[in-house]
Amino acid sequence: MAFVEHFEIPSTDIVRAQGFYKDVLGYEYESWADDMGMLLQPDKQGINGDLHVEGVLKHPTVVFTVESIEETVAKAVEKGGSQLGEIQPMGEKARWVYITDSEGNVIGLYDERG
Repeated sequence: MAFVEHFEIPSTDIVRAQGFYKDVLGYEYESWADDMGMLLQPDKQGINGDLHVEGVLKHPTVVFTVESIEETVAKAVEKGGSQLGEIQPMGEKARWVYITDSEGNVIGLYDERG
């Protein structure tokens, strides 16, 4: 079973974008680096999101936590999706990868090992 982990929003101007999400939607911003950080729900309702400098993906993305990236990618490919790039490490335990669904939409997968 998967659940929505977070959303990702690309930006060409991090400072402008964090101001927009604070002033319009009330999100706080926690900087991780000059080019990325987290948009945090002020009342701990809903999900938080990643705000980062625009890269390969130029549109918002939803990321799902899954039990096993490899198993989920295999199911996705079997049902008409595809894996985009290699599985990437994130710290000591976490990993992520992008896939396409059967309609060509890009979604992210996230898991933690061990």
